Amino acid sequence: MKRPALKAFVLVIVFAVVLTGGCGGQNEPPDVKKSRAIAAENIELKKQLAQSGKEIEKLKVQHGKELDEQNKLLQTCLQEKENLKTKSRQNVRDQVKEVLDTVLEENKKLREDNARLKAQIEELQKQPQ
Repeated sequence: MKRPALKAFVLVIVFAVVLTGGCGGQNEPPDVKKSRAIAAENIELKKQLAQSGKEIEKLKVQHGKELDEQNKLLQTCLQEKENLKTKSRQNVRDQVKEVLDTVLEENKKLREDNARLKAQIEELQKQPQ
């Protein structure tokens, strides 16, 4: 008597498992399953696309900031270059002026010496020998 009750119990459990497990998946046609999988994949891809778009915007902002910094540095360097160029020109002018002033001063002294020596020569020539 125990055997028929055990067999009946096993048959009821198997029947319940078949009903719950087997029937739920067979009600949908394969196209619906495929469509749901594609829809889920599309949703995931849209999320990834949105995340990528945010990252791109973030990188664009960062790139813009870096570009602005580089432009500021470039302007600073160009200004510094111009200042150094101006100082260099001024230094050359100052040095040329200094040399020219020295040459003119020496030239003046030499003329005075030349005039003095000519006067001495004339005096010596006027003296009787």
